[in-house]
Amino acid sequence: MKIRKPLIKSLTVCFAAALFCLPSTNAAARILLGIDVLEQSGFRAVAGKRVGLLTHPAGVNRDGVSSIDVLRRAHNVQLVALFGPEHGIYGNEKANVPVDDKIDPRTGLPVYSLYGKYRKPNAKMLRGLDALVIDLQDVGVRSYTYVSCMRYAMEACFEQGVEVVILDRPNPLGGLKVDGPPLDREWRSYVGAFHVPYVHGLTIAELARIAKHTPGWMEVPNEVRQRGKLTVIPMRGWRRDMLWTDTGLRWVPTSPYIPDLSAVLGYAMTGLGAQVGGFSHGIGTPYPFRLLRHKGKSPAEVQRALQACRIPGLSYRILQTRSAAGAPVEGVYVSVSDWAAVRPTELSFHMMRITEAWTPGNPFTEAKNPGLFNKHVGSTAWWDEINQRGSQARVGQFVEGWAKNAQRFQQKAKRFWIYTTSKNF
Repeated sequence: MKIRKPLIKSLTVCFAAALFCLPSTNAAARILLGIDVLEQSGFRAVAGKRVGLLTHPAGVNRDGVSSIDVLRRAHNVQLVALFGPEHGIYGNEKANVPVDDKIDPRTGLPVYSLYGKYRKPNAKMLRGLDALVIDLQDVGVRSYTYVSCMRYAMEACFEQGVEVVILDRPNPLGGLKVDGPPLDREWRSYVGAFHVPYVHGLTIAELARIAKHTPGWMEVPNEVRQRGKLTVIPMRGWRRDMLWTDTGLRWVPTSPYIPDLSAVLGYAMTGLGAQVGGFSHGIGTPYPFRLLRHKGKSPAEVQRALQACRIPGLSYRILQTRSAAGAPVEGVYVSVSDWAAVRPTELSFHMMRITEAWTPGNPFTEAKNPGLFNKHVGSTAWWDEINQRGSQARVGQFVEGWAKNAQRFQQKAKRFWIYTTSKNF
């Protein structure tokens, strides 16, 4: 992927430093999201139907109006129920904390939580629905749970004879970058529902298309999968070579720790590396997933260790800030100097190797919940490597192997692509 110099500058501002990224000044970008296309069509795909809506605060049209309100004001659509993923429909629930069903005080509609007692809609929740509309903003990383929520909802709808309507949205990391370990089948879970590289390069609708048409990607019988009805409302104007900074759209926080585009890229780069061991990655500061610290080590020591890894496309600077509670914090900020060269997940695996070198014993062998670590990483081979070789783990060899696997995956996934890189598409 060839990156123009102005785009590199844009990445430096938006991905590397901004707390909130303003719309791009690229006047040529005029993206219509799935919800915009649906509205422009007169809601043809759901006209006259009783529908539920699975969404969250980032489920908005290009003008920032909630998809809930867009569907409620449609005279030919009956919106009768809301469904919420992790963090709830208003995004104010904490990570990993179950959310209860409730009545939405703003609309009076029932809100069914898909991150509480149930991860998958049951027959009662879907009763009386003709279609479930799904409008969720993903971040392009396998372990982010919204795509898992989508897959589970699709399975339930296919089992109950309810149509699934996906309103598509951009992958903020673009549609060309693929990277990181694949998912071994034994580690499939809610933080790994799709057999894709960790950074997958697909939109949420493209993931849905693969799941619908590929045996083994859904946990329902093949005849149920094949019989299920999936309708995709694609975007207009989005191309695979677009990062979010090219879209002209304003980023709406997708979860409490992903408030901006800096955190989106940081999640892909450092989220795995702080799972086990002494590293922290800036949660609780203005730079979530970007500000690295290690227990017992100075920022200068952390910076030197990271620089010694010689990871293409990244640079590091010591930064002073304050925590949410006002306490002073000093750490190492990870900057992207060349997006074209970056393999986003590479940093995390060097972090694991460094933390093993700096920690007595082997923190991975002694991890309290190794299963959760493996569910996120997805690779049994890497677990064996870091346990057996520790600080001598062959990160470079694994990164190269994963890159080749990711490219093979992308070639196979192309037949499910909805979008190209052509400006005339």
